[in-house]
Amino acid sequence: MKKIVSLLIVVALFCSCSDYQKALKNEDVAAKFEVATKMYESGKYNKAIRLFEQLAPTYRGKPQAEKLFYMFSQSYYKTKQYYLAGYQFESFVSGYPRSEKVQECAYLGAYSYSKLSPVYSLDQADTVKALEKLQAFIDNYPNSEYIPEANKTVQVLNGKLEKKAYENAKGYNTISDYKSALVAFDNFIADFPGTPFKEDALFYKYDSAYKLAINSVPSKMEERLNIAKTAYANLIKYKSDTKYKKEADEMNARVETDLQKYTK
Repeated sequence: MKKIVSLLIVVALFCSCSDYQKALKNEDVAAKFEVATKMYESGKYNKAIRLFEQLAPTYRGKPQAEKLFYMFSQSYYKTKQYYLAGYQFESFVSGYPRSEKVQECAYLGAYSYSKLSPVYSLDQADTVKALEKLQAFIDNYPNSEYIPEANKTVQVLNGKLEKKAYENAKGYNTISDYKSALVAFDNFIADFPGTPFKEDALFYKYDSAYKLAINSVPSKMEERLNIAKTAYANLIKYKSDTKYKKEADEMNARVETDLQKYTK
């Protein structure tokens, strides 16, 4: 019995492959569409894609085109070809705005771009693009069932931009470019007021201001010491028991001592 079942499976696979190879060369678009649909429904998405690519130019405007382009988009998505998936889903939405699949495709199109977003340490151009696509989806379909997922994805992507901005600012501090660090931390705190990195950002802003001040030429030292003093006050105001308190207090003691030279 097992041998018979195995034989039937082999025969079915052979026939399937044979049908597929014939469909690739077949000029009958209806027959090609039928095989492409079978490939798609059986999860053979790469084979389906090759057939959909052949069918797409001739099926535009035909009654079955909506089904074809939906499967075509999904096939790219399911094979993780997210750039092509995003493009095809967007084309589907613009071509079939009244389709019952339009919200699903609009969301998956935007979500596909989010899958192109790299780790935070790399260039975030694709992350910004994905956020724009997702925000457009949220604006266009505010009552969609996909809104919770879209919002969650937006939060993850914003987290990458936030981490990138923080690490960039801290990087200036690390290489002793304290002027740039102060500007970068100011921008970071303004752009991400609710960030979980705020305590760290306030401390490293203070650290940058302090090191810039104590290494200044005499003509600029008083002004920069006062900037450092304000940065210390902002840190303590934000979190009086900051994890950096001991170090910050020691730095502030020197700032206060150095400032006394200018009160005489």
